[in-house]
Amino acid sequence: MTSALAKKTLLASAISFSFLFPATGFSFLGNTSAIAQEANSSVVMTVPDFSKLVEETGKTVVSIETLKKAKKATRSRGQGVDPFEELRRFGFPLPFGPGFEGFGTPERRGQGSGFIISSDGYILTNHHVVAGADELTVHLTDKREFKAKVIGSDEKTDVAVIKVDAKNLPAVKIGKSDQVKVGEWVAAIGAPFGLENTVTQGIVSAKSRNLPDDQFVPFIQTDVAVNPGNSGGPLFNMKGEVIGINSQIFSTTGGFMGMSFAIPIDLAIQIKDQLIKNGKVSRGRIGVMMQPLTPELAKSFGLKDEKGALVVQLEENGPADKGKMKEGDVIIEFNGKPIIETIELSHAVAGAKPGEKVKVKVLREGKPVELTITIAEMPSNGKLNMKTQPMKSSVDRLGLSTRALTKEEAKKNTKGGIVVESAEGPAAEAGIQRGDIILSAGGKRVKSAEDLKKIVDSAKGSIPILVDRKGQRIFVPVPLKN
Repeated sequence: MTSALAKKTLLASAISFSFLFPATGFSFLGNTSAIAQEANSSVVMTVPDFSKLVEETGKTVVSIETLKKAKKATRSRGQGVDPFEELRRFGFPLPFGPGFEGFGTPERRGQGSGFIISSDGYILTNHHVVAGADELTVHLTDKREFKAKVIGSDEKTDVAVIKVDAKNLPAVKIGKSDQVKVGEWVAAIGAPFGLENTVTQGIVSAKSRNLPDDQFVPFIQTDVAVNPGNSGGPLFNMKGEVIGINSQIFSTTGGFMGMSFAIPIDLAIQIKDQLIKNGKVSRGRIGVMMQPLTPELAKSFGLKDEKGALVVQLEENGPADKGKMKEGDVIIEFNGKPIIETIELSHAVAGAKPGEKVKVKVLREGKPVELTITIAEMPSNGKLNMKTQPMKSSVDRLGLSTRALTKEEAKKNTKGGIVVESAEGPAAEAGIQRGDIILSAGGKRVKSAEDLKKIVDSAKGSIPILVDRKGQRIFVPVPLKN
């Protein structure tokens, strides 16, 4: 009996072990302590303990309740008029009163998160959390509540600074987002759906992620669960340092789908400093329109690779124009920082101080040229006074039929150029269209059909052609037929 029981026990142990280590090739005769150490090490590496992090940082995270007060519609002719007012005056019964939602703005409440950055009550959050709010109430983890005021808010980066009248508050430790590594563990603390001090965890999925219509923020992408109410809350690294502000998610359903995006804390602190000091954010500009380089474009410009930002258009008398930059230049370095993609240049320029002189390195006809440009301030409306340039006609090796500008077109385009009447062959295959205005070819200005013909006749391989298409400029690489 004892022998049979021992055999059953051994068999059960073997089965249990096989479930723990299926098809690994481990043997019972091997070093089981080494196997156990490896297993324990694996568990520690892949499932970190966030309890200490939460214990130390949770009290620095706040919940923000917003209130937009109800507003009555103005009783004036035109917009805001109650179309049933005359019926009411004459006693006609209606199933709703003049205060129903259709004739005014109802009271609206919202929820967001934030985190304390100084013991005297300064708090960082998102612009979209506080935008348009008439009242802000901040809830701390110790159940205290404070009314808050907005110190400053920046829509372009979605960063806002608010303040409560309090002292000796627990503040976060600020990390460095430029030291974040893809794959490292991170945690978010916030108030999703109003559930205060909720903790979620994940890893950094990508860095410097560019989202549509967001040219000022190189987002940190994570797989940390973020939902409505998390906005404005902190993203922590495993040291308990804030490395980002949770700002938005990608979703086709309205709920979390595995991709969340945080504003890097390095950028947020720059914005915070300006908001506290000036109440607004000043951004630099050099006055250029850019186009990403493709392999075809790079080849047509005689470049080895597609690194850099291709200058398509210059602001007339703008900083780059005054600094002798030219259309067709490829910006490869700005203020000592290499430029690989156009968005990197946007971030670098926006972060530069107006009035500052910076060195800019460009490739011009394949050769490096160094320029000095004085940074100007970006207008509040973001619009630049871009140079506009016109056009003329003929059929050539590109397969183009062109014409001169009309008088009306010439008023808008004062530097010359030619209008595409029809496109076929190489030009059409490359994407040039009827109505395009050809401004330059191979880096040389085109003021007439004869100019274009001379440039094309002397070119080989492919040629980059700068066109203006309904006010937008792009370079089109056109392969040439022999």
